Amino acid sequence: METIEGSPDKGTAFYETRSLQCGTRLLSLSTPVVMGIINLTPDSFYDGGKSGSIDQVLRQAGQMIEEGAAILDLGAVSTRPGAAEVSESEEKSRLYPAFSAIADRFPEIILSADTYRASVARDCCAMGAGIINDISGGSADSGMMPLMSQENAAWVLMHMQGTPQTMQDNPQYHEVGVDIADFFASRLSVKELNGKQNIILDPGFGFGKSLNDNFRLLNYLDAFLTFGLPLMVGISRKSMIYKTLNSSPEKALNGTSVLNTIALLRGASILRVHDVAEAVETIKLVSALNQQSVIR
Repeated sequence: METIEGSPDKGTAFYETRSLQCGTRLLSLSTPVVMGIINLTPDSFYDGGKSGSIDQVLRQAGQMIEEGAAILDLGAVSTRPGAAEVSESEEKSRLYPAFSAIADRFPEIILSADTYRASVARDCCAMGAGIINDISGGSADSGMMPLMSQENAAWVLMHMQGTPQTMQDNPQYHEVGVDIADFFASRLSVKELNGKQNIILDPGFGFGKSLNDNFRLLNYLDAFLTFGLPLMVGISRKSMIYKTLNSSPEKALNGTSVLNTIALLRGASILRVHDVAEAVETIKLVSALNQQSVIR
C-alpha cells in the first residue's frame, strides 16, 4: 500500500510496546482483542432492545467476558443510518446505571463509553471508563478533544461522513482510503490533543460509505498502520455483509467472521463485535497462521 504523506512514523509508544493505556489499565495488543457491543438502545440495527433491564445487561456482560472479551463498549444512542437524535439527558439516563452496574460487578473488565458528547465522556471517565469511543472523531462536540487530551482514557478517533441522520444520503469521496487518511492526519495534528498517544483509529465502516466504499476501505486498511496507532474495525453484521449477500443482519454472522479475518490480516488490533466467541476464535486462527508465517 502507498505511504501516507505527513503521517507519524512507527516510532510511537504503541509500536514500541504493542500496548495501550486505557485509564488505569494497560491493555496488551500484542495479540488482537475483542470489544463486545452492549447496546442500551431500543432501535439499534441488529440488537436494539435486547439489553433492557440492569439484570439483562449484567448477564450479557458476564457472557461476553466469559467468552473472551477484553473490552465492553456501552452505547445509549443508536447510530444506525437515519436514527433519531437522542437528547443528552436521555443518553445519560440509559447509559449511567448500566455503566455503573457493570463497573461494580466486573471491575476487571475495561469499559468503553460509546458517546460523542464531551459531558457524557467526562462522567464516564470519572466512573472508570478506559476508552471513549467517539463516532464523530471530535467533530460533534468541540469539547471532546480538549477533554481527551487531559484524560488517561484511550480515545477512539472514528471517521464519519455527515451524521447518522444524513450519512447514507449519497456519500461521495475522491478516494475513500486517501480521504480518510487525510482526515486522520488533520485530526491528529490538532493542537488541543497536546500530543496524546493513546488513540485508536477507526475508519468507520458503514458510516457515510457506500457498499463499494466499504470494500475499498477494507482493502486499504493496512495503509493506516503508517500512523503508528492501533486500528479498530467494526463491521459486525453490517450492511456491507448482508446487502452483498442479499440476507439480513440476523444471518450475517458467517460473513462477519470472513471480513474480520481479512481485517486482522490487514492489521486490525481490535474487533468490535456483537458475537464475542466467534471473534475470539477468528483471532486465534489468524494468530496461528501469522505465527507460522514468522517461523517460515
